[in-house]
Amino acid sequence: MELNGYRIMWLFVFFDLPTETAKDRKNASGFRKNILKDGFTMMQYSVYIRHCASSESADVHEKRIKRLLPPLGKVSVLRITDKQFGNIMNFWGKLEVPKEPPPTQLELF
Repeated sequence: MELNGYRIMWLFVFFDLPTETAKDRKNASGFRKNILKDGFTMMQYSVYIRHCASSESADVHEKRIKRLLPPLGKVSVLRITDKQFGNIMNFWGKLEVPKEPPPTQLELF
């Protein structure tokens, strides 16, 4: 299978979870730890991203996010292509920060 910038996907998970009680904090922390175990990395506070080699792979991780949802709070998932991801501009103050290179993909035959 040839690598294609329109087939490779990125998943964004945005969340706003309550932290008023000890139980809320435990749920929020557990959700964050579980998405980290699933290969997501923090882009910003409450914004996590994951590279997926295909739309089918993104489907698997979206379903996993649904199973991990805490009882309260808001969680949003956004799927974009690698081509769209390549258009992201990152800034640290007024300075543009270079994007991290995408993970190296292994091609299995």
